[in-house]
Amino acid sequence: MIDGMDKKLFSELNLSDGMLKAVHGMGFEAATPIQSESIPPLMEGRDMVGQSQTGSGKTAAFAIPAIERIDTSSKATQVLILCPTANSRCRWRRKPLSSPAEIRGCANCRYTGAGLRPPIARTQKGAHIVIGTPGRVLDHLNKGSLNLDQLRTVILDEADRMLDMGFMDEINAILAKMPPERQTVLFSATVPGPIKTLIKKFTQDPVWVKIEGTEMTAPEIDQVWYEVDRRSKLEVLCRLIDFEDVRYAIVFCATKMMVDELVEHLSARGYLADKLHGDMSQQMRERVMNRFRKRNLEFLVATDVAARGLDVKDIEVVFNYDLPNDGEDYVHRIGRTGRAGSKGKAVTLVAGREVYKLQNIIRFTKAKIKRANIPTVDQLMEQRANAFYDQLRATLEAQSYRKHEDLVDRLLDLGHNPTDIISALMDMMDKSSGKPEPEEIYAPKPGNASGKASGKSPRQSKTKKSRSRDSGGDDFSRSSDRPDSEERGKKGRLSDIGPTRKLTLSVGRQHNVKPGDILGVVLGAADINRSKVGYIKLNNAKTEIDLAEDVADKVKKKLSGIKFKGYRLKVTEELLPE
Repeated sequence: MIDGMDKKLFSELNLSDGMLKAVHGMGFEAATPIQSESIPPLMEGRDMVGQSQTGSGKTAAFAIPAIERIDTSSKATQVLILCPTANSRCRWRRKPLSSPAEIRGCANCRYTGAGLRPPIARTQKGAHIVIGTPGRVLDHLNKGSLNLDQLRTVILDEADRMLDMGFMDEINAILAKMPPERQTVLFSATVPGPIKTLIKKFTQDPVWVKIEGTEMTAPEIDQVWYEVDRRSKLEVLCRLIDFEDVRYAIVFCATKMMVDELVEHLSARGYLADKLHGDMSQQMRERVMNRFRKRNLEFLVATDVAARGLDVKDIEVVFNYDLPNDGEDYVHRIGRTGRAGSKGKAVTLVAGREVYKLQNIIRFTKAKIKRANIPTVDQLMEQRANAFYDQLRATLEAQSYRKHEDLVDRLLDLGHNPTDIISALMDMMDKSSGKPEPEEIYAPKPGNASGKASGKSPRQSKTKKSRSRDSGGDDFSRSSDRPDSEERGKKGRLSDIGPTRKLTLSVGRQHNVKPGDILGVVLGAADINRSKVGYIKLNNAKTEIDLAEDVADKVKKKLSGIKFKGYRLKVTEELLPE
């Protein structure tokens, strides 16, 4: 049995150039412990039993070798992956390593599960990988609609859960029908008696890889998390930076690609930011770190691998823009702040199903991570005004300014009162700061994570879709638990209400309009159901709204030209690229 905790670079795992290109193209540098220990024996064709905690990266641990071993000259099904539920199948499909074009080109996949029409029947056209629940797969085998004569690898994902769900008879029947010369792989958090029997019966000299879940105690740092919609992460990060007046911080991202993109966005918004990741030469890294240590940079955006061993004092905040893979990485990250007895803070942004990964981190680190509400636009503007007031008062008391009596007298002679003059100057200074107008933030429904682990698995937790308001009542959205809710198709966006179209209304925050007002006029004037309305984004001068495709024309027709809040409403539509 291998009991591994070391991480290796993907380049050390003897992967093909195409696979390395796909992995590196997404910015991943180091494999997780389960990936580091599982990929080599699986690439050799060995049978294997893997044990690791949720969120350890086991999907890629079996997916990468399975894809690598496919013979693309043959259209036959060569890999079968059995999983507990159709939801598990969807979760596997969403894993990053199953989506890049380079990997999709290596293997054709078909998915089947309870409640779905049987796409497996289309494997006659060629499907290298079939993923399904045991019951549905056995049904297709019995009907002859699935041919596994040339199968090379069969993988049981979450074997113990399939046992709990009563699938053991189906699994035995499926494995009995498999070609004898095949690779058999099981991944299971636990290995009870029936699973041991299964292993003994259907595997040959399997390699055992067990990655122990490490309980680590997080340092005494003020730790908070915010639940955000994936598309609002940048806006939330910038709002928190401005609200807390952060001037010296590290921002952690999951991939090199995300680091590059975030640095561009922060720089465009006027923040002094630079990057640190594995694609940079040692000379470039040292140059960036020297700038950061001298405080010529405000924000260092980095990946976990690049940030290992950093020794920088007085870091105000560590931001987890993306969640780390495990509790160990989380502790390493937040340990960059609060050093030498100083008070530190760690802020984590959690999107969609990442809330379950946060629960695992809380459980294994025993950390007290408080959930907080995102500051509203009004709160942010009030904070900016207070900061300006403090700065102005200090300048007046110190008398460290040039007097402009002639200019002030000329303005007073024109009839402007002192209050208006000062207000105009403050507004001009705010606009000249280079910081964009705060945007409305998509506010997801509060998740299930809390300062204490719930003890429930993701499948035991129910997510309801409903409207949600932030603490200040400014932000509104129709919540979705789907991380791919802004994916675009040829006809429109694919969201939790199906394909949508985006309409833009000619009123916004400056017209004293609230998101609830927009929802009310849409539902009332167009007489449509609430379930047809998606995300509402309130900007300063306009409002964007996602609507189900079948009602968009009706809403556009009914709202165009009507009087709303004293303004004649104009409705336009964003044309999506084909």
